Amino acid sequence: MSISIEHMREVLRDAELICPAEQVQAALHRIAWQINAALAESHPLVLSVMGGAVVFTGQLLPLLDFPLDFDYVHVSRYGDARHGGAMQWKVEPRETVRGRVVLVLDDILDEGHTLAALRQRVLELGASKFYSAAFADKQHGRAKPIYADFVGVELPDRFVFGYGMDIDGAWRNLPAIYAVRE
Repeated sequence: MSISIEHMREVLRDAELICPAEQVQAALHRIAWQINAALAESHPLVLSVMGGAVVFTGQLLPLLDFPLDFDYVHVSRYGDARHGGAMQWKVEPRETVRGRVVLVLDDILDEGHTLAALRQRVLELGASKFYSAAFADKQHGRAKPIYADFVGVELPDRFVFGYGMDIDGAWRNLPAIYAVRE
């Protein structure tokens, strides 16, 4: 899909800022503190969910003060769409997880299906313990099959982008989080 730069700039101009960069950074530091407290003695395998969690992961890892191993998974229900569809595994966990404490990092916990599938797969592969961190947790009022152990911010039930989350494939690089105006 090829969308013009002008159109994407207009999308940002028309959007509502719902989580300023300062709030994002404060949440990042809080979640790092919580993970440090919980996992400091476990030498976990950290799995980042591509591509949304790349910004969160890249800023979080330097704040963790314990040894860890790192890998990534690529699973999506969205692609460039705005609504979830079928689960697509592009890259499954490659690093051996058997007997390991695993921490999965994701950008947003929306309906929870992707994170639930990741948990199931990691445990099937023999992980001894599963933890998850979602930078954002969308509050839509419906039950989710899984909740993250560590959450940065809660967001309203709106289409959001920025800080790793995209709109039409763009704006993952924003330091703040925006919502499309309703």
